[in-house]
Amino acid sequence: MPLLRKDRKALLVLEDGSVFDGFAFAGAGETLGEVVFNTGMTGYQEVITDPSYKGQIVTMTYPLVGNTGINPEDMESAGLHLEGFIIKEYQQNPSNWRMTKSLKSFLEDSGKIGLEGIDTRALTRRLRLSGSMKGIISTETNNIAELLAKVSAYPGLVGRDLVREVSCQKPYLWKKGAPSRSKIPARKPAKKLRVVVLDCGVKYNILRLLEQNGCEVVVVPAFSSGADVLSYQPDGVLLSNGPGDPAALPYIVDAAREVIGKRPVFGICLGHQIIGQAIGGKTCKLKFGHHGINQPVQNLETGRVEITSQNHGFVVMPESVENKAGKTYTNLNDATSEGMRLPLTMSVQYHPEAAPGPRDTEYLFSQFVDIIKKEKGKAK
Repeated sequence: MPLLRKDRKALLVLEDGSVFDGFAFAGAGETLGEVVFNTGMTGYQEVITDPSYKGQIVTMTYPLVGNTGINPEDMESAGLHLEGFIIKEYQQNPSNWRMTKSLKSFLEDSGKIGLEGIDTRALTRRLRLSGSMKGIISTETNNIAELLAKVSAYPGLVGRDLVREVSCQKPYLWKKGAPSRSKIPARKPAKKLRVVVLDCGVKYNILRLLEQNGCEVVVVPAFSSGADVLSYQPDGVLLSNGPGDPAALPYIVDAAREVIGKRPVFGICLGHQIIGQAIGGKTCKLKFGHHGINQPVQNLETGRVEITSQNHGFVVMPESVENKAGKTYTNLNDATSEGMRLPLTMSVQYHPEAAPGPRDTEYLFSQFVDIIKKEKGKAK
């Protein structure tokens, strides 16, 4: 009996006219996005639940995906935000003791298309040579001209505010490893350190690690003003990761500018780019971005090389923040800026919370808490 997915042919068409034939192992219809590749060998569940992939169609370079299914413990947000998922070969019979559903079911429950059977090595090579491109996955037509017209009309990521589409809409308390329905309590300075997280598309592991480091974690929407953030009387503020073009987020830059210097601030990924703009810097788009769990960076303060998890398509232009912030990390593959430090403020372009990925830089969370404690000690 032929496999059901073999009956559902699908096409991937890129803006340069490239066409890849495959099969939809999950979902049907059409989806548009910027096509990028992720080099991680593990962690596909964390990848597809990362809000930073909003607006993107993600290709996994590792050939076999789906073998561990999906479980509730490895979620990095409440759902899926990517536009489509491309793999070489789907494993239909997952086996893992924590699994509660298959990757196919998970994608279909969220209305997402999963594409398999294309030459992902050829696709990755094309994206590396030409850069990330807009593309469309379709199970509805094989009319290439029609699909190319839709790709051409798609706006892409530059200049788009995707953060509002993934941010929480109301403040909430993160408690015991999950969002809590409890009312955010009045500030009690003698209790735990309070960190307010500006949710630009925050990954859950950031919140888990803050809590593990002894913090009371309050999460607020990305459209919160600096005054809103400070109204919670935080001991520290974290600007989270998130999707899209950082230059399209002046309201978040304004909020950051209101907070920087008044409280210890930690920026991660998009948060790093926001801080760069808040001090007068500029950002630009990378050719094909950094998406994976094996990016080497050098800690310029210690000389140590650390392996990091990364997911970004934009970076802070180092010359734009020269003499405005100290450079703390550099990417050893392409020399892009990976970190900055100012008085009371630290930021990194990569993901120290990993999930997935190595935990080489997880120490930054305790470092941030130490800065908060030191600042509180001065105030006494």
